[in-house]
Amino acid sequence: MNFFEPVWLSLQIALFASVVVIILGTVIGRIMARSSFRGKLVLETFFICPMVLPPTVIGFLLIVIFGKNSPIGQMIERVFDHPIIFTKWAAIIAAVVVSFPLMYQAAKIGFSNEHIEIEEGAQDLGANAWKVFWYITLPIAFRSLIGGAILSFVRALGEFGATLMFAGNIPGKTQTIPMAIYIAIDSGNMTLAWLWVITTIVLSIGFLSFTQVLQRKKDT
Repeated sequence: MNFFEPVWLSLQIALFASVVVIILGTVIGRIMARSSFRGKLVLETFFICPMVLPPTVIGFLLIVIFGKNSPIGQMIERVFDHPIIFTKWAAIIAAVVVSFPLMYQAAKIGFSNEHIEIEEGAQDLGANAWKVFWYITLPIAFRSLIGGAILSFVRALGEFGATLMFAGNIPGKTQTIPMAIYIAIDSGNMTLAWLWVITTIVLSIGFLSFTQVLQRKKDT
């Protein structure tokens, strides 16, 4: 088995998923933090539900939503002449779903009403909505957003259950580090399994340590 192939694939999937999650989580978190409407609690529960659902349940739901028998799955197959299940895109979608709640929660906290007086003061001085967001709102929320982005990346990097069900375990195509570890252990190749485990631990600790440093700076 090629050691670097699952590592590189995992980093690609986690990075691509993180970009999607950062955009969606930031936009939705900003809207939800500053709005109040009927059914908001239900919608927020839906957004954070992947944090508590078993990965196999998420994988099953993704198969139902994007499978060949669903309208979405049939449309994708007509457009791309190929089903999305058992592809790298399926792995990315699974990573997006499981990591989105972390980014959403971080963005919601970062865009809370705690500093709304500063924004209102800038608007009173003549700053338009875009300038207020770019020069005041975003810098205030920046550390929370970076923390959420890193946690989302690490979560996407370690995704296993939903990816296995929805994207499969195809070497060179959808076999990420967690699945490669599982196969290596199953085949008795403990040396290779340990190398992937150590790589994952080093990457995760590195990113999480950076998050902790940001949090300490935020608190001081």
